[in-house]
Amino acid sequence: MCFDHDDDCRRAIGSPLTIWIGYRPDQVDWLGSKPKTFSKTRGVVRSFCSECGTSIGYTDEGLPNEFYISIGFMDAPEKYHPQAQAYWEMRLPFIRMDDGLPRVEGYTRARDPALGNPRDR
Repeated sequence: MCFDHDDDCRRAIGSPLTIWIGYRPDQVDWLGSKPKTFSKTRGVVRSFCSECGTSIGYTDEGLPNEFYISIGFMDAPEKYHPQAQAYWEMRLPFIRMDDGLPRVEGYTRARDPALGNPRDR
């Protein structure tokens, strides 16, 4: 679970940053209709609610067997506490955070480098 400052996610979410919570796909059950999906970034498939358009999450071929959900989609986001700042060097210049969390220059998880990096897209 981390803050994410990369510009690829920023454009997809429409927010200056987001917080992602990682799950295994078998840990996620859809109670209503399945979300719609789209992809503008090689290897990344993003999902959103087909009724209201809310961003839900994404899967990434470079992070197999993982599904990331935006904290903004959660019913009780206050229960979740980020553990790091990902893509810290890509943050917008007016973002200042004094939270003591580790600042990571890229992904906080080991990812297949063959699929590229947000700053290279």
